[in-house]
Amino acid sequence: MTEDDQKGVEFGLRGLSPLGLYVLLHLKKANVDYAKSIASMAGVPLESVIDELDRLEASGLIRRRVGGTSIKRSEARFKLADEVTKHHVYYELSDAGEAIARAIRKDPSLLEKYFDGLVGRPGALKVILAVIEGENEHAGTIARLLGESLCRTVELLDRMVELGLLIRVKEKIIKASHRRLKPKPETRTHHVYYRASRLAEMIVRFSEVRRRATQ
Repeated sequence: MTEDDQKGVEFGLRGLSPLGLYVLLHLKKANVDYAKSIASMAGVPLESVIDELDRLEASGLIRRRVGGTSIKRSEARFKLADEVTKHHVYYELSDAGEAIARAIRKDPSLLEKYFDGLVGRPGALKVILAVIEGENEHAGTIARLLGESLCRTVELLDRMVELGLLIRVKEKIIKASHRRLKPKPETRTHHVYYRASRLAEMIVRFSEVRRRATQ
């Protein structure tokens, strides 16, 4: 990727919501897909996905798949049948959307920069990866992980909740299997615990950031 290409990708990323980024990564993986399928995999309301598809289409990052009355499995990789009739509006990446999705999967640092810009400070991707690994964690442990004060960490976590990247855990007791970073038979939730949202988990999975980071 040339320096100009990278600048173009970073500029395109700055205008994306987490859901918008997920849609690009989803379509990179699926090749073509429709709103209900995307919503189901991301764990977000269908209406939110439809609105996001409209925004991405207007910005030129995706386009509608036109022509034909059926979609083959070789084209829509998430379909189980060999061929299905087109009852939905299918979408695919445009060249610009393809460039962003491909760059994210190739260079993990771009995803880190994206999240830093989104929350206004470093550490968001590190938090997401940690809570995915640990499943449930509280602000004190995350603050030590980041080397930040508890107050600043809570501000970061609250912002990530607002963006739909984290979820506050409401259970009064968390079992050891659901708190992997600090296992005990059971943990009473005297603190506010957080876990990654399905959307955040799928962004990490489809970006392949964990696999790339270990290469």
